[in-house]
Amino acid sequence: MKHSRIYLIILLILIIIFSIYNFTIYTSKSDYGTIHLSKKAIDGENIWLTNNCNSCHQIYGLGGYLGPDLTNIVSVKGKDKAYIKALLSSGIKAMPRFNFKETEKEALYQFLEEIDKTGHYPNVNASIENDGWVRIKYKKVNHEK
Repeated sequence: MKHSRIYLIILLILIIIFSIYNFTIYTSKSDYGTIHLSKKAIDGENIWLTNNCNSCHQIYGLGGYLGPDLTNIVSVKGKDKAYIKALLSSGIKAMPRFNFKETEKEALYQFLEEIDKTGHYPNVNASIENDGWVRIKYKKVNHEK
């Protein structure tokens, strides 16, 4: 009986420590800055969501797997604004043709451009620290443009 009481106390202490640790990790905002999208990029994000683009494409590896990850598509050499807008108009392989207005294509491109500036995916320069935080290398400028 005495041993089970000790085990129960140890278990409760571990649960309390675990709860405090998780609360600290998931409520701390000190290790990442606020990311603001422009109004035009938010319009592009709404178009992205309305047309269910994330069912086929990913951003930061989250989304569907039929199409490529588009996190850094704007930085890829040869895939400039005209190329991306042409894909939106004509489609390619499994991607359907969309009848976007020019303003919608501009907004989608702005969304992809601002997402591109937030970081690299996959981020091979990330490291896991002893305290459990993942340190990532943030993107400063576009590459290969």
